[in-house]
Amino acid sequence: MAVARLLAVLLLALAAECARAGFGDAAESAREEGEVTLPAFPRDADLLEFYVSAATANRFFIDAKSLSAGSDGVVRYVLVVTTSGGATNVTFEGIRCGAREYKLHATGRADRAWSMARNPAWRPIENKAMNRHHAALSRDYFCPLGNPIASADEGRDALRRGKHPQAD
Repeated sequence: MAVARLLAVLLLALAAECARAGFGDAAESAREEGEVTLPAFPRDADLLEFYVSAATANRFFIDAKSLSAGSDGVVRYVLVVTTSGGATNVTFEGIRCGAREYKLHATGRADRAWSMARNPAWRPIENKAMNRHHAALSRDYFCPLGNPIASADEGRDALRRGKHPQAD
C-alpha cells in the first residue's frame, strides 16, 4: 500500500513537472476545438501585408476576414505568400502560442477551393533566416509575450501597426 501511494505521488509530481516544462501538448490538443471550419477564399481587398525579413523577396499577407482567436487558444488565419517570381501560395493555418507551434489545415487551389492538409500535425515554429513567416506571425503579431491575441480585431490592429504593441 505504501509503494502504491509513493508511486502515485511520483506520477503526480512527474505530470506537474511535464506541464510546467511545456510537455502538456496532449492536454492542450484535447482542449483544441474539433473540426475547423474552412473560411471563404481570400479576396485581394481583404489582405493585410506583414513584414517578415529583409532576407526574403517574398511578400506575406493575412486575410483580415479569416483571422480568428479561438477559445482553444489557437489563432487561425489564411496566409497568402507571393513569391518574387509571381507565384501565389494560399494556406489556412493555425498557431498555438503557448507551445510555439503551427498547423497547416488546408491549401488553396487554383480554382479558389480548399484542399485539406494530408498531414495536419502541429510543427514547431523555428526562427530561421529563410521562411521565418511563422516566427514573425507568432512573435510580432499574434502571440505577444507568448500569449494568444484575445480577438481578431487585436490581430488586425497589430498587422496594420506593423507589430503588436506588447511584442518584444
